[in-house]
Amino acid sequence: MHAGSTQKPLLPSHPNAQPVTDWRHLEAFLEMLAAERGSAASTLAAYRNDLLDLMKFLAQHRIALDAADQAALHSYLASGRTARLAPRSLARRVSAMRQFYKFLLVEGVRQDDPTAEFDTPRLGRPLPKILTEAEIKALIDAAINWPGEEGSRLRCVLELLYATGLRISELVTLPLAAVRRDPRFLLISGKGGRERIVPLSEPSRHALSAYLLCRERFLPGSRPSRWLFPSWGRAGHLTRQRCGQLLKELAFAAGIDPGRLSPHVLRHAFASHLLDHGADLRSVQQMLGHADIATTQIYTHVQTDRLRKLVETAHPLARRK
Repeated sequence: MHAGSTQKPLLPSHPNAQPVTDWRHLEAFLEMLAAERGSAASTLAAYRNDLLDLMKFLAQHRIALDAADQAALHSYLASGRTARLAPRSLARRVSAMRQFYKFLLVEGVRQDDPTAEFDTPRLGRPLPKILTEAEIKALIDAAINWPGEEGSRLRCVLELLYATGLRISELVTLPLAAVRRDPRFLLISGKGGRERIVPLSEPSRHALSAYLLCRERFLPGSRPSRWLFPSWGRAGHLTRQRCGQLLKELAFAAGIDPGRLSPHVLRHAFASHLLDHGADLRSVQQMLGHADIATTQIYTHVQTDRLRKLVETAHPLARRK
């Protein structure tokens, strides 16, 4: 039986039932999570609340938390207490139950695990956040108008991220040598040491050339640096956090909600816009550096979702009442 089943409750209610307390085993379980697994305080608080809610439900039926059987737990999951939970919250609640009853089994408190046959609710994979091509143009225009050497560097960062789909960790650790081998391509060392070659668009090459003319301005103490984007910080190069801050400032200048922009959003935009203009999935996979094409296929879902919305709003039959 599935954990998210909508069957009718299996247990009769007892309006005069007295609360059944199970504090000893619940506290022992939480202490184990903290001491042996190093669970965060937020995780412990969430699991405590989840199991307390289950305890209150079971108390209405005069059942102790440590004595609940499979039928009682299924009844709880089919009740109104869980019906309004988001899939992720329900999955966490099922996880809390599973771990608690497995703990009781290991500790010898119970001889069985009533959650052994539970299925975790499917969460679904969230679609990546992207920007429209018009919004990307607004960002580029804002970067062009950004004053001084900071503006040249910011435009170079923006153009490279959008033109190549680089991960931000890959961008900030780019060696200067990577852009001096061949101005038409970047040689990227990605996850797992896998190397890939990514072509550079003409606008990104122009932005890179303009930045290289003022790169010395960012050298720490005018000392040589192997990094394309040197910095005075301890890492010796521009950090991921600083890139994120700069992009949010740029978004504000472009009239875009800063909460919608991050380096990874530009990576998503790169892939989605390529597919929009007819690029094949395998080529996008290679440029993104995905080991498995299944990871790249999430962008086809973005297109499908966009087309579905288009049909729902523009097709004449969809507008019929």
